[in-house]
Amino acid sequence: MRNTWKAWISGIALCSTAAVFAQTPAAGTAPAAKPAPAAKTTAAAPAAAPAAAADKAKAKTPAPGGGAGKVWANTNSKIYHCQGDRYYGTTKQGEYMTLADAKAKGIQPAKGSKACNS
Repeated sequence: MRNTWKAWISGIALCSTAAVFAQTPAAGTAPAAKPAPAAKTTAAAPAAAPAAAADKAKAKTPAPGGGAGKVWANTNSKIYHCQGDRYYGTTKQGEYMTLADAKAKGIQPAKGSKACNS
């Protein structure tokens, strides 16, 4: 049964890859000219694109207030991240605090992270 699923999933992946390449123009050919979109569509699309980009950038931007001697404590998972860590200041729920405060509250270091240098 396991091999049947593997074969089925591999077949689906191969078919979808082939479909993508079939739609891609050849390297030497120039793309066909696209007709100009209607004025109504043009006005709405630029307004939506910056909003989506701003939301994405907002999720990756660290929260203000961190710095030397502070860790980011994720209050949801009870795990802290040191400065320079991928998730430092970027999780949805959390706050900056000293390492001693985090340990006193029972918050654990992130798995696989190096010890904080502070």
